[in-house]
Amino acid sequence: MSRKPNILLFLPDGMQADVLSNPACRTPNFDRVMRRGTHFSRAYTPSQVCSPARASLMTGLLPHNHGVLQVEHCVDDDQSVLRSQYTHWAQNLVDAGYRTGYFGKWHIERSRAVEQYGWQENGADAKAVIRAGTGDSGEGALIRDDLLTHYQTEPPGYRSFLHYGVTEVEPDDRTYGQVTQRALSYLDGVLADDDPWAVCVSFSEPNEPLVCHRRSFEEQSVDQLELPASVNDPMTGAPALYRRSQRIYDSMTDGQWRQARACYFGLVNEIDSMLGQLLDKIEGRDALANTIVIVVSDHGRCLGAHGMDSHNIGAYEEAFHIPLVIAGPGIACDTATTARVGLHDLCPTILELAGAKPITPSDATSFASLLQGHAEASAFTTGFAENHGSRYPLMQRILWDDDWKFVFNGFDEDELYDLHTDPHELTNLASLPEHRQKVEAMMTRMWAFIKRSGDRTLLETHYTPLRLAAVGPEVAVDD
Repeated sequence: MSRKPNILLFLPDGMQADVLSNPACRTPNFDRVMRRGTHFSRAYTPSQVCSPARASLMTGLLPHNHGVLQVEHCVDDDQSVLRSQYTHWAQNLVDAGYRTGYFGKWHIERSRAVEQYGWQENGADAKAVIRAGTGDSGEGALIRDDLLTHYQTEPPGYRSFLHYGVTEVEPDDRTYGQVTQRALSYLDGVLADDDPWAVCVSFSEPNEPLVCHRRSFEEQSVDQLELPASVNDPMTGAPALYRRSQRIYDSMTDGQWRQARACYFGLVNEIDSMLGQLLDKIEGRDALANTIVIVVSDHGRCLGAHGMDSHNIGAYEEAFHIPLVIAGPGIACDTATTARVGLHDLCPTILELAGAKPITPSDATSFASLLQGHAEASAFTTGFAENHGSRYPLMQRILWDDDWKFVFNGFDEDELYDLHTDPHELTNLASLPEHRQKVEAMMTRMWAFIKRSGDRTLLETHYTPLRLAAVGPEVAVDD
């Protein structure tokens, strides 16, 4: 009987899908995984908010089912609570004989007791990691330089918020470096044994604040960095809340946006080097050929697109489109696919690749057959995501159908984009009479997802004041 594959899940926070193709990002180790694996150019997150997205990754459930609807540290303890009755994929891996270790950012529920979710080695104590290093990822790591530091200070009355900057603290001494060192020590042990193992290495970076080493910043041609095509988006036809959020960044100059992007790209370069250390450790023990390596992020961020640098207000592609590369035994090498798969779909996919018991119930679909060459990308053309708000009411459901994208907004007008002709989402077509039929068709398909996953928040909207959709749930038909 052949040995079960090992699994390395590399999970940076808030990493744009664009980093895999942007020449400003020097990512030799991401490229290394792409050469021996499959790159998903249309991967998406089921939520562009950290905690809901990460809970979906672990459970294979959409946020309305697993219960984590917002970031867990910004609401009362009885809100955004992970429902305990659902299985996590790490638990089924343990049942299948795997040794498991989790290192770094958890951000799914408040206890940080990852052992109860199948992770035998708990390396998710962020405070201990910070104490072990000489600087954290925010103010403590920052060398203040008026020319290379930016704080958000508007509107008056809010405390200043560090947006970007540079540091002299070496990457190995920052939180992501310390997390990596802990994971490397754990790998030393499991690589010496015969049992299969699964390790998740999770960072808070490159999410804000965007602080990289001065060296990483200075290696870039900052003045020549391209700005997003939508940086000056007038947001004509966009929901009013988007425009209000955009105004927060009104004082940002093109030069400051370039500096912010340079700090972000520099931080990505440093994170790439952490992946390199992990790959080198595994390869040095002749185990890489039997290891499934997954590089993915929980969500993206705007980074100047649409004149913003947020990820939790606005249903834009920069926030929902995530990097995803998978390599390992039996997986097609040096391949790119347009299959549209979700972060939560990794849950059943990992279990199938590991030969472990699947999880039920599930809102996710395994794409292991695609990785192994037994299915076509044309079988994976739709995607569905949710946003339940981030302290502000923001009811959204998002549907992708090939090149079309539809956003149901419970708080404002809906959005419809043709991503083929309008990849930067500058023209909202939803209100145009000639696209009324497309809006109704997309809403009809969306109701099918909503019904199938039991999303009662929207299903129970027959009450007259709540009838906001273009067509109601009774039109839904399963695909």
